[in-house]
Amino acid sequence: MKIGIYGGSFNPPHLGHLAAARAAMSALELDRLVFVPAGIPPHKALAPGSPGPDQRLKLTAIAADQLLMPERTEVWDAEILRRGASYTADTLEQAAARWPGDQLWLLMGTDMFLTLHQWREPERILRLAGVCAFGRTEADGEAVFAPQREYLRRTYPAARICTIAVPGLVDISSTRLRELLARGEGREYLPEAVYGAILREKLYGTHADLRRLSLDELRCVSYSMVYAKRLAHIRGCEEEAARLARRWGADENRMRRAAILHDCTKYLAVQEHLDICERYGVALCPLERATDKLLHAKSGAALAKHVFGFDDIYDAILYHTTARAGMSLEEKLLYIADYMEPNRDFPEVGELRRLAYSDLDGAVAMGTSLSVQEMLRRDKELHHDTKAAFEYYGKGSQA
Repeated sequence: MKIGIYGGSFNPPHLGHLAAARAAMSALELDRLVFVPAGIPPHKALAPGSPGPDQRLKLTAIAADQLLMPERTEVWDAEILRRGASYTADTLEQAAARWPGDQLWLLMGTDMFLTLHQWREPERILRLAGVCAFGRTEADGEAVFAPQREYLRRTYPAARICTIAVPGLVDISSTRLRELLARGEGREYLPEAVYGAILREKLYGTHADLRRLSLDELRCVSYSMVYAKRLAHIRGCEEEAARLARRWGADENRMRRAAILHDCTKYLAVQEHLDICERYGVALCPLERATDKLLHAKSGAALAKHVFGFDDIYDAILYHTTARAGMSLEEKLLYIADYMEPNRDFPEVGELRRLAYSDLDGAVAMGTSLSVQEMLRRDKELHHDTKAAFEYYGKGSQA
């Protein structure tokens, strides 16, 4: 296999890092890309107020997940766990032991490439891995790369060196980005989920009040709590909920908030769901306690109300998976939006979408009927609220 090793302080990881990663994966035809956040960078001290190693590791993991290639990317904590300065030669030795026989490539930006011969043990670095350098600006072309590339090849004849241009690469230094974040700026240089994690954890001098977030900030914070593979569904659900709100006279912003947060706890472990529900007094039945799919609606509703301050969408999120008898307008809209947003694809979805804009209770009746059929087909226990909703709406109630 070809494995790319992409090290750095990632303080914070930004769009430029991801663009470079994509370009290197394509140019080198990498089978795997490994992000390696530095524990203690040897070339310069971390800026005062920087997040701790574990926090930078989490931010880097969130950033890497945005590439939507979980089977080909990972974040490795080798340098975080190592005591003392994080020397690249040591990391590559460790990588060679972890992936024996595989071809390693060390990825770096222009500035690092131009000083590579001054690093600790450059000969060991170039023996263990090829080097792929990517330009951060249009000026980082052959005029910059060629002299250093030729010098390294003359000095280390066995060196494997590749230099690539990354068109449109975001050109922002980490120092400048940290300054912008402390002033409430810099959002455009970051993946949404990374920005959301920074706001949620109040990193880099940010001071967001989670109970007073704008819609855009709320999206980012919610996205930071789930895997990137879920974002298409969340975005689709938000837009569908907004369209349904306009059709049926509900508050559009309220429905957007509900859709943005409805899956925010989707990937928590069972015990994490249970802890949230206990903390905020959410009653759970035995079936809910044992079922991830049911638990995320309960814990998500609790966070929407108690962390983000949205009492008015609590019930919509609480029942968006099971439905219930006698739902409010907002509960119906989120239930249906979640069921038939544009990314959903099943045989009955076309009819469900038609009903959603012509007969809302009919759509709820159809949704609950499909859920009952699915549970019976899979020989799964039916939630009491879903059974009640099926009986209530299936009998033609207009409540």
